[in-house]
Amino acid sequence: MANERLRAALLQRRVTPAELAESVGVDPKTIERWIGGRKPYRRLRYLAAVKLGMDESYLWPGALADEQVASASESEILLVYPHRWAVPQDVWRQFFDSAEEEIGILVYSGMFLVDDPGITAKIRARAEDGVRVRLLLGGPDSAAVAERGQHEGIDDSLAAKIRNAIAVHRELRSLETVEMRLHSTILYNSVYRADDDVLVNSHIYGTPATQSPVMHLRRVAGGTMVTTYLESFDRVWSEARPVD
Repeated sequence: MANERLRAALLQRRVTPAELAESVGVDPKTIERWIGGRKPYRRLRYLAAVKLGMDESYLWPGALADEQVASASESEILLVYPHRWAVPQDVWRQFFDSAEEEIGILVYSGMFLVDDPGITAKIRARAEDGVRVRLLLGGPDSAAVAERGQHEGIDDSLAAKIRNAIAVHRELRSLETVEMRLHSTILYNSVYRADDDVLVNSHIYGTPATQSPVMHLRRVAGGTMVTTYLESFDRVWSEARPVD
C-alpha cells in the first residue's frame, strides 16, 4: 500500500524525492520505493522525519512495535513538578528563550506569565527575532471560562483576568510574528510550547492551576506524548477566533 502520508509531507514541505534522498543519504529511487509502501530502516526513517519536520510514527504508522513506542514516549518525560508554583521562574524564562521556530501558549488567562516582566520580555525578544508566537486565551464570555471560574470558586474573576491579559498583550500583538486567538474549549491541560519542548499543566477539578502538576516533555523520535499535546493545541487553534 502506498504511503500517502509521506507523499503528502513531501508536497506540503516542498521537498522533492531527490532532495530527501540527498539529505538521508540514499538513492532517489529508494525514496520512490518508500512512497510506494516500502518501510525504511529506523535510522533512515528518523533522518527523513527530521528533514520533513514531522513525527516518524506519523509518516510510518505501525513501523515501531508497541513496546518501542511506549519506551520512546516514556523517554519524552524530562521532569515532573508537583505544582505549577514549584516550577522556578528561571525555568520559564529559559524555556521560552530556547525557542528557535515557535512558541505556543494555550491557557485560560496565563496571568502568572503576564505578571513576570522577565518572561514576557523573553517572549517578545524571540518574536522580534522571527519566532512565531501563538497565544490561545479563553474567551472571557464563554461558558467554559464561567464554569472554570465556578469550579475554582473565583466566579467572574477568571474572565476579568483574561480581559486584563488581553490588554497587557496588546503591545506584543503588534508584532507581525505574534497571533492571539480566543477559545471556548474546556481545558484539560494548559500547554506551553517552545519548539519540541512542552510544559503541560494539568487541570484538576476544584483546584487552581497553580496547585496542579506540570510535566516537562521533549520530543523523542518514535514517541507520541509531545505529538499528542501539539495536535491538541492545533485543534483548539483551528476552532478559536482571532482577537479583534
